Amino acid sequence: MIPWSGRPVGGRFRMRRLLPLLAGPVVATLAYALLRHLGAQPAAMAGLVAWMALWWITEAVPIPVTSILPLLLFPVLGIDDVPATAAHYGKEIIFLFLGGFIIALGIERCGLHRRIALRIMAAVGSSSSRLVLGVMAACALLSMWINSTAAVLVMLPIALSLVDDEDAPAEARKRLTVPLLLGVAYGATIGGMATPVGTPPNLVLMALWKQLYPGQDPIGFGQWMATCLPLTTVFLGIAWLLLTRVAFTLKGDSLGGADAVRQRLNALGRPSRDERLAGAVFALVALLWMTGDSIKQGGSVLFTGWRDRAEAVKEVSDAAVAVMGAMLLFLLPASKRMRRTTDAYATHEEGRSLMSWSFAERRVPWGVLLLIGGGFALAAGVDKAGLSTIIGERMVGLGTLPLPMLVAVVALIVCLLSELGSNTATASLVIPILAAMATRWGMDPQRILWPATLAASLGFMLPVASPMQTIVFGTGRIPVRQMVRVGVWMDLVGVILLMLIFGW
Repeated sequence: MIPWSGRPVGGRFRMRRLLPLLAGPVVATLAYALLRHLGAQPAAMAGLVAWMALWWITEAVPIPVTSILPLLLFPVLGIDDVPATAAHYGKEIIFLFLGGFIIALGIERCGLHRRIALRIMAAVGSSSSRLVLGVMAACALLSMWINSTAAVLVMLPIALSLVDDEDAPAEARKRLTVPLLLGVAYGATIGGMATPVGTPPNLVLMALWKQLYPGQDPIGFGQWMATCLPLTTVFLGIAWLLLTRVAFTLKGDSLGGADAVRQRLNALGRPSRDERLAGAVFALVALLWMTGDSIKQGGSVLFTGWRDRAEAVKEVSDAAVAVMGAMLLFLLPASKRMRRTTDAYATHEEGRSLMSWSFAERRVPWGVLLLIGGGFALAAGVDKAGLSTIIGERMVGLGTLPLPMLVAVVALIVCLLSELGSNTATASLVIPILAAMATRWGMDPQRILWPATLAASLGFMLPVASPMQTIVFGTGRIPVRQMVRVGVWMDLVGVILLMLIFGW
């Protein structure tokens, strides 16, 4: 019997949950027994990695719960003590993510994100292919600064209103539906790769880089954007061509969608005081993020960041800037006039600040913070147990591959892993291992860690690959076959771009 929720009832459902739950410790025990000859600690750490990987992929328990396993098992296995393990869950980069997310919520709460999206779409025109471009560009721009899932939730109703417009030709709307909805998911995914705060795997690399290579310059906000913004721009253009010229044919279609977008934009009226204040806070934080670190090429300095200009602010990190922006939202008063809208994001409690704690508390993804901390703990455990050295020694032969081929193989493996599990969990799992391998190969670790991190954000084939894919698939308007067919090409294009940029 299948109830309304779609879940099988009775023993079959309990067994389906129990099997992956038990598989974690069973796989860990088998890994320990098979690798015991390498030493007790490396074998135990390998078993824990296998356990966490299996639970992360199958979601036998909630992903954040899996992420705190090191806090329990590191002391039991003799890998590290509780205080040292707990410290990984409060690292600086977690506050960068927390502050950045609260700033993004401030933009959502006042409705500024919707105005930005509508303005972009109003500028592109009414042809079907241009509407897809507008949706993708708006999603990408929003996803660079706010949570990618939130960007999809903002753009999806707008996209659906275009394909449901009864005044537009029915055949044109039918042909537009799938590419437009896929464009929503693809734009958000690709845009998140452009900035460190766009998606959690980017922050995982920045934090693990500082942890694993304390003697080298940290990866700065400006350096990230200088490297990844051109990549995402090219990727977005190729994805648009794939959706409108290759996988689907939209070249001759035309809709009146731009008129509907302009009507919705006009209905918003003039920007409110709250929108202007939230936009000013966001602009200030983004400017400080992008100009904080110097940009170097070879031995020359292309741009001198404000941290290098004044000794007093040298230790003010990107996380401190994010926290400052978040605090400003809690301090700046909101307008007392309530906006006439049913959108909860665009309302304020009278006389309160731009951001309230109750609003932030309900919407900040606290579980992601635990997941990032669990990734840091896992990386430290792999290194401290000596497992990273053993892995590097066993895989030293891969270093003989030409760099382009090596980057392509690594990116493809990480991409396939991200199709099945959380992209953040995938990045947390593979980055420490690849760092150990890069050391054994005698290569600059950035040449392999950057493409691996960005590959974790790929995964366009399956509805479960990311929340963005799940949301657009949940509309019931995209057949699985079409999502897989186009997603295969998107994954391959992503891997090839990473190979071309980082493999030379």
